[in-house]
Amino acid sequence: WSRRAPDHDRPRLTVAEAYQRAQSGEITLVDIRTPLEWQTVGVPVGGHQIDMRRRDFIDAVAAVASEDLSAPIALICARGVRSARMTLALSEAGFTNIIDIPEGMLGSRAGPGWVASNLPVARWQQ
Repeated sequence: WSRRAPDHDRPRLTVAEAYQRAQSGEITLVDIRTPLEWQTVGVPVGGHQIDMRRRDFIDAVAAVASEDLSAPIALICARGVRSARMTLALSEAGFTNIIDIPEGMLGSRAGPGWVASNLPVARWQQ
């Protein structure tokens, strides 16, 4: 159960689309993985790192979206399970334009992922 992404009807992007849209400013890209994952794998260039386990996670996401709950925010995790869960959680919290990136950083059934797609990864800066 814990390794399966929940079904949802929210929009989805491939990693290539997410990178392009983040670079053009069309979306806010949020990496919801943990600091250990950021340190080990690196972080997607153009993304904001907000650990989904933070008590103030919803407020932190709202802050990077300038408190605009209708702003397009795309979530990425390692393999698409946590991003799907948090897409639903943020939608339930009142965000109206949350987008899931189901490939994740490391790939999933949805696709090869950010790293294997050779999209830019930066070292995580604490």
